[in-house]
Amino acid sequence: MRYLGKRLLLAIPTIWGVCTLVFFFVHLIPGDPVEVMLGETAQAADREELRRQLGLDEPIVIQYFNFLAGLPSLDLGQSFFYKEPVRAMVLGALGPTVELALASLLVALLIALPSGILAASRQGSVLDQASMTISLLGVSMPVFWMGPLLILAFAIYIPIFPPSGRGEMLSIVLPAVTLGVHLAAMLSRMTRSSVLEVIGEDYVTAARARGLPESLVLIKHVMRNAAIPILTVIGMQLGALLSGAVITENVFAWPGLGTEFISALNRRDYPMVQGCVLVFALVYVGVNLLTDIAYAVVDPRIRLDAGGNGE
Repeated sequence: MRYLGKRLLLAIPTIWGVCTLVFFFVHLIPGDPVEVMLGETAQAADREELRRQLGLDEPIVIQYFNFLAGLPSLDLGQSFFYKEPVRAMVLGALGPTVELALASLLVALLIALPSGILAASRQGSVLDQASMTISLLGVSMPVFWMGPLLILAFAIYIPIFPPSGRGEMLSIVLPAVTLGVHLAAMLSRMTRSSVLEVIGEDYVTAARARGLPESLVLIKHVMRNAAIPILTVIGMQLGALLSGAVITENVFAWPGLGTEFISALNRRDYPMVQGCVLVFALVYVGVNLLTDIAYAVVDPRIRLDAGGNGE
């Protein structure tokens, strides 16, 4: 509990710093939200009235402190464009993002763990070389290229899956595969590297000498000790996925947090942008904390002390 408490306290300045930078940067973006909402032909009086209603007539420092004052109660203000509470809109968009992130992670694990383990157990073989070549291709293919390619192949030429949206059960397949394959490519290489570091250890040789099946040796003795670097990659990538796979969500018109973030930027909807970034920061901090805790669960040799260091 001391460790968790200290990590949460350390997260406060991190989140504050992110929100502060985003608050001031978003106000530096060229473009006026009042002009975006009313158009260039609006009367000056109408612009000033809307600016007053939105609180944009106040000095930016006052706006900043008003923003900070609402953070403890998660009062993120009201969307300029939709006139709705930002907190409700962000939470509504977070659900589809979590759904897509977990589906993508499942795809990545189903691909990466078996291929990485098999490649390491047969180092130098044709299977190893083929696995690493495919993973290199996966890392090299950006999601903004792979996504439209999958749409052309499996939604237009072979109409199996919906090309966009979230209306049908199969709508998640293409965006999840797009993200999952990219993540699997990195995770597969990390799994292979971690397994190779462990597979030649004396305790693995002793386990084989006792006549244990190879599958049991790999799962119980090798993977448990090779799991720390793999968990690190999974934690980092899950944080990125949960923070909104911006490109993928926009390619597939997936109504998640990334799509809302880009739309808010285009409309200069300052409260919505700040709300999205706050969730991004909270997700990263939370996932990193859970990853640290998972280290101690997987490897009992690691003890989480109050300072947050393993011993």
